Amino acid sequence: MRNFFMSTALAALIAAPAFAAGDLTYVVNNESATYDPGLTSETFAAPIIGNTFEGLVRFTEGGEIEGAMAESWTVSEDGRTYTFKLRDAKWSDGKPVTAHDFAYAWMRVLDPAAGAKNPSMFYLIEGAEEHYAAGGEGDVAISAPDDMTLTFTLTNRIPYMMQLLTYTNWFPVRQDVVEADPEGWTRNPETFIGNGPFKVTEFNFGESVVFEKNDEYFEADEVSLDTLTFRLIPDQATALTAMESGQVDGIEAVPAPEIPRLMAESDAFMIVPALGTTYAFFNPAQAPLDDVRVRKALSMAIDRQDIVDFVLQSADQPAIGLVPYGMTINGEDFRDGVDTYGLDADAQVEEAAALLAEAGYPNGEGFPETVFVTYTSPPIEKLLEAIQQMWKKNLNIDVEIRATEWQVYYPEVQQVNYQIAQMGWGADYPHPMTFLDVFLPDSPNNLAAWKSEAYADAVDAAKATADEGESLAAMREAESILMNDHVILPMYHRYNYMMMSPEVEGFWRSSLNVPYFRNATLSE
Repeated sequence: MRNFFMSTALAALIAAPAFAAGDLTYVVNNESATYDPGLTSETFAAPIIGNTFEGLVRFTEGGEIEGAMAESWTVSEDGRTYTFKLRDAKWSDGKPVTAHDFAYAWMRVLDPAAGAKNPSMFYLIEGAEEHYAAGGEGDVAISAPDDMTLTFTLTNRIPYMMQLLTYTNWFPVRQDVVEADPEGWTRNPETFIGNGPFKVTEFNFGESVVFEKNDEYFEADEVSLDTLTFRLIPDQATALTAMESGQVDGIEAVPAPEIPRLMAESDAFMIVPALGTTYAFFNPAQAPLDDVRVRKALSMAIDRQDIVDFVLQSADQPAIGLVPYGMTINGEDFRDGVDTYGLDADAQVEEAAALLAEAGYPNGEGFPETVFVTYTSPPIEKLLEAIQQMWKKNLNIDVEIRATEWQVYYPEVQQVNYQIAQMGWGADYPHPMTFLDVFLPDSPNNLAAWKSEAYADAVDAAKATADEGESLAAMREAESILMNDHVILPMYHRYNYMMMSPEVEGFWRSSLNVPYFRNATLSE
């Protein structure tokens, strides 16, 4: 079915005009299950939400914070109470954006019935955690005293609060729109009401999403594109063919084997820093992964450097921990001087085999049937096949790889119905806590259902202190607890390798993996 789609998708691309004035086409490789700003945590939703919604503040291309829906703000002396004054802005249907829209959106995330993936992100606010635990009952320190004023109070000072507010879960949504169709409002262009530079005019599921300029946007005069199309092409090689034949203006990823050629030959090729780590979850409740020695042996037996050099053929970095490079706290990169947790960029074959034998599987004998599940993606499947071969060569064990479409795969993984599951995490905001929060026991993104009281205590300690050095030490302690239990199989810290036509100016893609077309223009 996927191959048929690829051929028809490419045929449609070739039949289309390449460069219509003010019309830009960008290829994405995956389609999200939901585009609800408050409920989703999927990276695949970021391109759509990031161009149709905006929060109180946003990042500039240089990584600075600037006002979006907020015209100004103040913070109390103790660093706990934030007060925002909103600018005169409108939704895409012409109704005003108000502070009540923000208050409603945030309280909706804290209603367990809504099914938000990141409610713990809001536990920084006084009363929020208790409210969620009580099923949506109790006071929370969020208020909108008038249409243009929003205020909230934190339990403790949070140095990265402004960065946090750029994430989609903090964006406003309209109560009347959501409550009219809670399940379907983000799947229908008529009800997908946003406040960003573009609005959706077509959802062609399995094929494309089409946008047009939002004339109600507060900076509409600075938006040049009339039409923006995100075309879905899951196969990166097919997308590259479309790009090189001039049928699309940009693609979000390129096949790994083509990176050296494109780096040398193409003025459309781009390397974008990414705060992301690709890893797999081990399910510690499923044999044989219920033995930490097995989990560690599997992790030690893979050659991460070979994966980067020969499988990915990229500039990505081998990962032996959760948090990627590029997170600077108290003047230090999080990864500087951190323990290796018994892992290395190169395979540690003898040590891994000894651990597996200690666990009862000498030379792989008697190793039970084990399945490594993943979502359908040619590059990811190639990666897992390489790991599969490493396990066979270095440990003499056979592990089956099973791939299904994302919409089937992800619900199964959410139910922790697997032995080993491919996943990863991209930063929601540029701070280590965006990775560490994933593994708290009440996080819906903790897809291994792993629990550690010591880990939760270390995370709490990192959040509670105003001293950045103490916070960094506590966060490093938390990572060590997770990694020494080998709940994840870290593979690599990633960069994004993409292409954008030199005819396109003003486009940028953040290290949080959101492509921004707000200021994009097409040269005549």
